[in-house]
Amino acid sequence: MRKVNKIVIHCTATKEGNNVSPATIKRWHLNRGFSDIGYHYIIGIEGKINAGRPVSKQGAHVRSGNSDSIGISYVGGLDSNGKAKDTRTEAQKASLIKILKVLKNIYPQASIHGHRDYSPDRDGDGVEEHEFMKMCPCFSAEVEYLELQPKSFKPKSKKAKDKLNGKKSN
Repeated sequence: MRKVNKIVIHCTATKEGNNVSPATIKRWHLNRGFSDIGYHYIIGIEGKINAGRPVSKQGAHVRSGNSDSIGISYVGGLDSNGKAKDTRTEAQKASLIKILKVLKNIYPQASIHGHRDYSPDRDGDGVEEHEFMKMCPCFSAEVEYLELQPKSFKPKSKKAKDKLNGKKSN
């Protein structure tokens, strides 16, 4: 079994209401030169948790962070005009919590991050919106799932750092 230290949340960067299938995402990833779908799990707009790449295999979802992580993507992330938006349905939110709790039982020391939290922290105070290379996912995963983080959690985002330190974040 490979070592898993992180769970990384993504969105498919597709328009809200457009339920893209795992087979379609796999085709996109194969066309990009991946050996398989990059994510380990995909959550459809109806909340169905679909298996992607086997967890036993390294994913292809976050540069410099694939070897010890599991990638979960929810379908959506863009509004009808193609702008970044948290489009998660209530069913997707419930399924994200469900799969995160299952994974945390298997990998209790794994921290939870958003793909955007892997952007370079150019000013050294935690990754902020102006530093995001991508908006994926379109919500602060580190903050939203703070109660599921391990005691050893080291946030990448300024918002999560501020929350842990009792500061209000912009």
